Amino acid sequence: MTLSTYPHVAITRIYLVRHGQSDGNAQGRFGGHGPTPLSELGKAQADVTARLLADEGVSVIYSSDLARAIQTAEPLAELTGSEIHSTSAFRERHVGVLEGLTFDESKKQYPEDYFALINRDVQHVITNGESYKQLLQRTSNALWNIARKHAGQRIAIFSHTGAICFMTLHLMGAVRGSSRSTPWLITSNCGINRFEIRSRRNIRVLALNDTRHLTDITGNDSFGAR
Repeated sequence: MTLSTYPHVAITRIYLVRHGQSDGNAQGRFGGHGPTPLSELGKAQADVTARLLADEGVSVIYSSDLARAIQTAEPLAELTGSEIHSTSAFRERHVGVLEGLTFDESKKQYPEDYFALINRDVQHVITNGESYKQLLQRTSNALWNIARKHAGQRIAIFSHTGAICFMTLHLMGAVRGSSRSTPWLITSNCGINRFEIRSRRNIRVLALNDTRHLTDITGNDSFGAR
């Protein structure tokens, strides 16, 4: 059988995009499900990212329904004329009692939750929040539903550092519901994780934390807090 006789496979491009810098990021606070908006730097990052994704032919836009993610998606929607499909499925992990606190405040006030979080204990449910396992389930289910619905298209999903970390680990086959702990994959503000999906068993990682488009804004130091 020659290569030309194989059935055509629709190639889907997924772009996992972290939101631009938020006011909470700038202050080193856990954003969680809070309403923190983008900073001025974050708005500039969103504009540059939109131009890049528009040039690459992205035509489908999904976003967390939290303000900082939607604000980051809006410039791309304006450039492409595409609708933003917002959903709570792509929200950041619900960090419960840690929301709005700095890392030092969290460590002092809620040490058990804090250390479970930074050690990536997948099963631990934060007080009044959720576990990484729950985050993994809601984000991965939504991701595959979107990939099926928009097969063969280029899809941008605007989300958050923890959600993107676990979606990325999932696509790489590096985490499952039974996992006890995981590595942490850093995604900078407006960093992009790029994937090519041909099937659930044929996934290509094209780039992780791609921030080349942000060099003129942030230089080489483009890492952001949660």
